Amino acid sequence: MAELELEVLAEIRRIAAEELEWKGEVESGLDLVRDLQLDSLGLTVLAVGLENRFRIRLSEEDAQGVRTVGDLVKLVERRVLSTSRVATEVRS
Repeated sequence: MAELELEVLAEIRRIAAEELEWKGEVESGLDLVRDLQLDSLGLTVLAVGLENRFRIRLSEEDAQGVRTVGDLVKLVERRVLSTSRVATEVRS
């Protein structure tokens, strides 16, 4: 796993443990709803925490294909990379 992927996964684990009071393991293959038992509020807490930490925006459309922790990691990574690319272009 790349450094950014590991950082995103670590943040998901932190949010799950500290804010959602999840006691189990959080691994890439786990389903957010079925395995982590997240309801709409839990998913929102997770999304907002990731948005705040990585200074990105996640939309409803983004969430359509996200089922697993790994899917969420990849989505956040794409948003971080596209946001930093746009910021670099603006500064140029």
